[in-house]
Amino acid sequence: MTSHRIPGQAPGHRSSQLPAVSPIDKPPPFPYQHQMKEIAKYSRCFVCGDQHEHGLRAKFLWDGEKAVTEVVALDEFEGYQGIYHGGIISTLLDEVMVKAILAQDVFAVTAEMTVRYRKPVNTGDKLRFVGRVTGNRRRVYMTEGEAVGSDGTVYASATGKYIQANEQLKDRLMTSLDDGEV
Repeated sequence: MTSHRIPGQAPGHRSSQLPAVSPIDKPPPFPYQHQMKEIAKYSRCFVCGDQHEHGLRAKFLWDGEKAVTEVVALDEFEGYQGIYHGGIISTLLDEVMVKAILAQDVFAVTAEMTVRYRKPVNTGDKLRFVGRVTGNRRRVYMTEGEAVGSDGTVYASATGKYIQANEQLKDRLMTSLDDGEV
């Protein structure tokens, strides 16, 4: 059996199996978390999957208006020494925005996304990603998202356009969801 390093473990620590719960897997301490529902996920997804060996394992919650997740900027995902990779921030922004659509039982895929980076994120920092739908016209959904530090600093913001999946693509996407979640 091949050993691998689990994100969040100390350097040099090796394990032959995935941990039951990683540091990012734990439910985030959102206010009113008991009123929030977990948004459907695919267990092998790089961003939200809890079975992806090298993934972020972010848990996305819905409060009826916005999708939210919290992550710790792990050094396994740094771009430069001590700085969280901008591509990971962009990936999380994309995911939180599409989750805001999925939470409304609409399957969609990314058509366009613009990210504005405002300040570098240090590894070890805790970030909250928030995404919401700002409008839709026919099959096009417009969204916005932010990456916010625990002190309220906005590190990055994004806007996105997502296209609602046609029936054939929706059927394919639905097979990815865990236990038929929606």
